[in-house]
Amino acid sequence: MKKIINNPVDVVNEMIEGIAFVHDDLVERLEGYDVLVRKVAKAGKVALISGGGSGHEPAHAGFVGEGMLSAAICGAVFTSPTPDQILEAIKAADEGAGVFMIIKNYSGDIMNFEMAQELAEMEGIEVASVIVDDDIAVEDSLYTQGRRGVAGTILVHKILGHAARAGKSLSDIKELADDLVQEIKTIGLALSGATVPEVGKPGFVLPDDEFEYGVGIHGEPGYRKEKMQASATLAKELVDKLLNNFEAQPGQSFGLLINGLGATPLMEQYVFANDVAALLAEHGIDVAYKKLGNYMTAIDMAGLSLTLIRLADDRWLEALNSPVKTVAW
Repeated sequence: MKKIINNPVDVVNEMIEGIAFVHDDLVERLEGYDVLVRKVAKAGKVALISGGGSGHEPAHAGFVGEGMLSAAICGAVFTSPTPDQILEAIKAADEGAGVFMIIKNYSGDIMNFEMAQELAEMEGIEVASVIVDDDIAVEDSLYTQGRRGVAGTILVHKILGHAARAGKSLSDIKELADDLVQEIKTIGLALSGATVPEVGKPGFVLPDDEFEYGVGIHGEPGYRKEKMQASATLAKELVDKLLNNFEAQPGQSFGLLINGLGATPLMEQYVFANDVAALLAEHGIDVAYKKLGNYMTAIDMAGLSLTLIRLADDRWLEALNSPVKTVAW
């Protein structure tokens, strides 16, 4: 294992310190906790928090800031944050109008965030949440019952962040979130596994000439391994799966997010984007919003994911395009 780290057990702590140092104009560490909070004056609005295991950077700390998250909790690598860390994030983020939690669909995340919600409500803080389950690759996998929560979570941060900044109530944001997660779907593929620092070797190994469709962001198994193929072939598989799942019709308006999983060069992501564009045009899909880059990674995994959001409400497109001040958006 070759990584630019010190002691593997200190990776998360030192990463958080590094983020707080480099981006001290936007975020600060909550003293004594693995939590980053935004440096924005509280204005009596709903606060948004999210988080999960580390190793997915820039998710979620990179989306803390004006217009998106109020705080993010960084668990150990690929491990859910603990309830006490989440509770402190809730308390630090709260502006008096309630706190909304954006949770990816993993059993540990759900259990710990819900436990923190109960503790916060005992202290008089109103809390609501949504569970993001955008990964259509497999229905059940390691760590989860039902579909996994992956890169589409970032679009939830963005759209709900816009609503919170506009002064929407906690119940309004809950209603929006429940509608929104139904219209976001993701599928990915991997060329290699991720190496957790404390483990020291990849979570899985593929032969040099193979890749796997549907691998999860923690290295959970996908749905099919094949010999390596051209980008256009990969794009067709992912686009067809997504459009079939949506039962998409020509003329419908979508946004897309092409997300690198950590070790895929931007050159390759843009080649893939070119193939996706051609396929969506063939299907008569109106692509009203586009974003590409590394937003929810899996440490050093080679691969990418494709997320589509059906823009069922024009206000969602306005929210996606609204300016924010964060590290990574």
